[in-house]
Order: sequence, then C-alpha cells, then structure tokens
Amino acid sequence: MSENNVKVAARYVNLREIAPEGDDVLVVGGGGREHAIVKKLRESKSVGTIFGAPGNAGMDVVETGIGATEIDKIVSYVADNPNIKLTVVAPDDPLSMGLVDALEARGFRAFGPHKAAAKLEWSKAYAKDVMRRYGIPTAAYGTFTDIDAAKEYVKSGEFPVVVKADGLALGKGVIICSSLKEAEAAIDEIMKDKKFGSAGNEVVIEQFLTGYEVSLLAFVDGEHYKLMPTSCDHKRALDGDKGLNTGGMGAYSPCPVFTKTLLEKTVKTVVEPTVAAMIKEGAPFKGVLYFGLMVSGDEVRVLEYNARFGDPETQSVLPLLKSDLYEIFNAVIDGTLDKTDIEWSDKKSINVVLASGGYPLSYKKGCKISGLASVDNDVNVFFAGVKQGENGFVTSGGRVLCVQAMADDFACARRKVYENIQKITFEDCFYRKDIGAKL
Repeated sequence: MSENNVKVAARYVNLREIAPEGDDVLVVGGGGREHAIVKKLRESKSVGTIFGAPGNAGMDVVETGIGATEIDKIVSYVADNPNIKLTVVAPDDPLSMGLVDALEARGFRAFGPHKAAAKLEWSKAYAKDVMRRYGIPTAAYGTFTDIDAAKEYVKSGEFPVVVKADGLALGKGVIICSSLKEAEAAIDEIMKDKKFGSAGNEVVIEQFLTGYEVSLLAFVDGEHYKLMPTSCDHKRALDGDKGLNTGGMGAYSPCPVFTKTLLEKTVKTVVEPTVAAMIKEGAPFKGVLYFGLMVSGDEVRVLEYNARFGDPETQSVLPLLKSDLYEIFNAVIDGTLDKTDIEWSDKKSINVVLASGGYPLSYKKGCKISGLASVDNDVNVFFAGVKQGENGFVTSGGRVLCVQAMADDFACARRKVYENIQKITFEDCFYRKDIGAKL
C-alpha cells in the first residue's frame, strides 16, 4: 500500500481490535448522516465497538453486510451479539417498516420512533391531518386517492401549487406546479405512472408557501424535548437554487435570520403541540423529530416532518454537539431527557456535498477518489456514496462525500470547506459553490 493510501486508511478505517471497552452499538444506515452519527458516538467513553448495517467504507465500523431494510436479519444479528446494547435506526425506510418495534419486541434497546410515530414522515397525508386537527400552522391542502378528484381540486385553486407523493420517495416526491397543465401532469406522474412507486397511491396537494426554509431538529423522549441548533438545507442541484431537487447539496448551522423570538414562537405553536399531539394519537414520539419550516415575516408554518436526523443537516449540526450522544440516545429511550443537560458549541458550521455528474438522475459509479489524505485535520469528510476499491476509495452513489468545517464565523468555516474541497477529485465531480454565500 502506498504511503498516501496508508494515511487515508489511518484516518477513515480503524481496526476493530483497538476499539475501547464499552457497550457495542449497531448503527443502521450507510450514508453521510450515519457517518456523522458514528463519529460523534465514537467520542463517548461508554461506547465500544460500533457495527454498521450496512455501514460504509469510511465510517470506522464493523460492517455486517446487512442492508438497512433487512429487518429480520438485523434483529437476528443483535440477538447473536449480546454486547450490542443499543441499535440506532437512522434512515426513514426501516423506521417506516417497524424496525424499532421489532427490536423492542425482542427486548433490545433501539433509538428511533415506533412505526406509528414515524407515520409523521412516511405518510404526508397523515402528517397534514395531525396538523389540521391539533391546530399546527401549515399550508392549506387536500389529500386524494382518486386521480380525477385530485385534478378537479387543482382546477379550483390558485397557482403555484405543490403536488406531493404521500409516502417516502427519497426526498424527491415533491413537484412545484405553476399551471393547471403542470399540476395535472404531476398528478399523472405520481398516481398513474407510479414514478415513486406505492408512495404515489395517495397525493397531497397544497398551497405553495413563500419565504425562507429552516430545519429545526429536536430530541424527543415521548413527553420532553431538547432542541438542536437550527440549520438550512439546499435541495436544488445547482447554484442559485436551480436544477432538480436532490436529497440535499449542503447545509449550514445555525440559521442566523431565524431569531430567538421566532424560535420561541415556533416552540409554542409547532414543537410543543406536535409532541402533545402524538401522545393524544396514542403514538408518543421517541427519537429525533425534524420540523421543516417555512418562515415569512413573523409567520412560521410546517412544510413537513421527518422522523429522524436530516441529511445533510446532521453533518453540520452534530459536530456542534459537546455532550455525549450515547447518553442522549439512552435518555430518549428512558424518558429522562428533562434530566439531561445538552451543550452545544456556539461556532458556525457549514457542509457541502460532492456529487457524481448526472445526479440526481443517472450517474457513473466506480470513479477513483483522490486527495482525501490532503484534507486538513480539523475538517470532516463524511462518506456517503463511497466503497473500497482495489486501489482505494471509489464512488458508489449520487451524493459521494460531504465536506464540513466549523469556525467562529461563517466566512471562515466556508473558506475552510471550499479550500479543502479543491484537494479532492473524482471523475465528473460537481458541487454547489454558493452554500452559505449570503451569510
């Protein structure tokens, strides 16, 4: 192995034998979000070996070879490894499939909401109904399982409107329509052509809101909550918020224009009513609850809920955490979050995603990644679409890497990120050059 490859391996891959004594943890998922979770868990003195299902080439975990949605295999693996004291279920799909329920049914500790609580994410129609019934501010909307009824609804409304697939669609089942023709085409695309599969069996059609978007994440133990720093995600593929919607091309935290007054209002009108609503629904939420917000003036409305850490927001937010993430996860499970102090750094954090050319549509895989060994030690490179090739790391997905840095001010953090991005190369790599440019 060349000296350069040895340096990269030393930074991203530790041997299992040198893991500290402590509780073993299984992290379900294999993207940049999970890499950020693993890195923060690694800082805990209570954590021993970390396993990944499936994990990725840079996560510093023992890879199990099990996919994130292979529910029975994950449960069996935990049963066969009794020192795994906690399973962290990070992605939306296994949550919607009831992985936490399945683990707890066998007596195993798991971090993440039950399937019934995760319905806030895996059914947009349900989430909107919860908001309507409990007076949580959101856009006016209609939900439909019939194509003709959906088309009739858009004929009577104003444009633009937003047409959403009800179920999980990798963050891409949302179409903004500026005319009746576009709205009818979107309905056909989702419900008739099944572009997003069964996620499009039902659609939500809602009023298009204007303003700026803010992501607010919170640890919730069913009754109590602790907020994380706010963040802002960039969904469009190209600079200037142009191009197709993606899973996220970069983020920064905290959001400077989201004032303390707005946060306090959001807690009273959105956060606390949502936590209380899920108790009344008979599905107390325990895990990370993500509030996607639209802010216009002093008005804050909910665009969507996620039932887990956001991606790529997590890659900017979690590095700011100064407390023990393992202790927080256990406090959420035990319902003792109100007795747990959580401390955050006041630094500013920015991350930028490096993607494969063609993403979010078709793209080439297997491209060699170079330059990782040259990245500054105080800059994080979170792996997503990466695998170990014969001669080093190669691309294996659309979003390949996420480069993150923090500093006392956004300008310094942003400079660090983009200076280090210049050191990394792979064929057809592209990234947005305007993340945090207006801060």
